[in-house]
Amino acid sequence: MDKLPKIGLPILIGVVFLIVVLAKSAVTIDSGEAGVLFKTFGEGVVIDEPPMSEGFHIVAPWNEVFVYEVRQQELFEKMKVLSSNGLEIQIDASAWYEPVYSDLGKLHQNLGEGYLQRVIQPAIRSAARSVVGRYTPEQLYSSKRDAIQDEIFEETKLILEKQYVQLNEVLVRDVTLPNTIKEAIERKLRQEQESLEYEFRLVTASKEAEKVRIEAQGKADANRILSASLTDKILQDKGIDATIKLSESPNSKVIVIGSGDSGMPIILGNQ
Repeated sequence: MDKLPKIGLPILIGVVFLIVVLAKSAVTIDSGEAGVLFKTFGEGVVIDEPPMSEGFHIVAPWNEVFVYEVRQQELFEKMKVLSSNGLEIQIDASAWYEPVYSDLGKLHQNLGEGYLQRVIQPAIRSAARSVVGRYTPEQLYSSKRDAIQDEIFEETKLILEKQYVQLNEVLVRDVTLPNTIKEAIERKLRQEQESLEYEFRLVTASKEAEKVRIEAQGKADANRILSASLTDKILQDKGIDATIKLSESPNSKVIVIGSGDSGMPIILGNQ
């Protein structure tokens, strides 16, 4: 009976040790994550094998697993940058990114878990400064927002090309200008709109006047052609035709007095 505690103590210690080993050896990787294995007594970070996928894994207790989120993530950035004429502009942007799955080991080895602060944030800030510096505040406020968004994306993507990170999109959410500059731009845009409306009214009135002039000119030309075609001979012939028609009427009395200055007979008729 006295020997039981002595035998039970090593067993208890062994059970506790086994539990600790199993706890250290068991690794569970959640959905949307992947693991990078670090071998303490081996070559260190494993980069020549695929990352550890989702699920339950058993590893040697002296090794370590670093878990990374491999889903698309979003970075929000508020940046103060200078326009082409030196005015300070605030850009609110966000970047959609994710680590390159097959290069997760290299990412951990070269950049570590803080890769967001080490490469992505500096890259997007550098690209934003470079792109915004090409434009005036007026262009940024009105017509060039889509253009700077695309350019920031392309330049950031180029910087991150060999950093084991995949950039999916850059969105410029807002461009904030100093109030005085914003008011001046809005005032200028209103004036330009009013000028365009006035110019449109002038063009419309000019076209309407031209239409009336053309119609009047057409009528005048028609009257001139008609007058030119009514020669003395034509008028005399028409007078003779009218006389014949009157003479053929049984109830008509026709008196032909002679001809006027135009050569046509003067006809007095009574019915």
